[in-house]
Amino acid sequence: MSKEALERFTGHFKAQVIATHSDHGDDTAVVKRDRLVDMVTFLRDDPALAFELLSDVTAVDYLGVKEPRFEVVYHFYSVSKNHRLRIKVPLEEREPSLPSVVSLYKSALWMEREAFDLYGIVFEGHPDLRRILMYEEFEGHPLRKDYEMEHRQPRIPPRPGQSHL
Repeated sequence: MSKEALERFTGHFKAQVIATHSDHGDDTAVVKRDRLVDMVTFLRDDPALAFELLSDVTAVDYLGVKEPRFEVVYHFYSVSKNHRLRIKVPLEEREPSLPSVVSLYKSALWMEREAFDLYGIVFEGHPDLRRILMYEEFEGHPLRKDYEMEHRQPRIPPRPGQSHL
């Protein structure tokens, strides 16, 4: 059924779809960033698709492999229809940002923060876009391919009343 879901989605958003593939149950659409919120709303609200669950939002850094450098990857699942769909959104290095989907899926709240923290992807309109895994003073984004592994981070003194251990 996932292939039918992919076909329904791509038929509705032909102008936004860059590429698709359906290999071994891996149904994926690569889409342009504009109208992302409209596309995700359609995935959730269309009765034939009914993607009630956004199970993951992550990013990939293709530095030195392909352009554009980044892709944000969304994994959707329909509990009622038992099908899955992956949406990928390519982003240029100079402006790695796209609209937040937190207003549609509350599960995106922490997942978008994680992609922001680890890759530096900015989710426009996110209600609380700040680091979630690294501390606030951490410099850089540790899952970017050009992050210097030997980079020295600022030391954070212990808070009053906190042990030095």
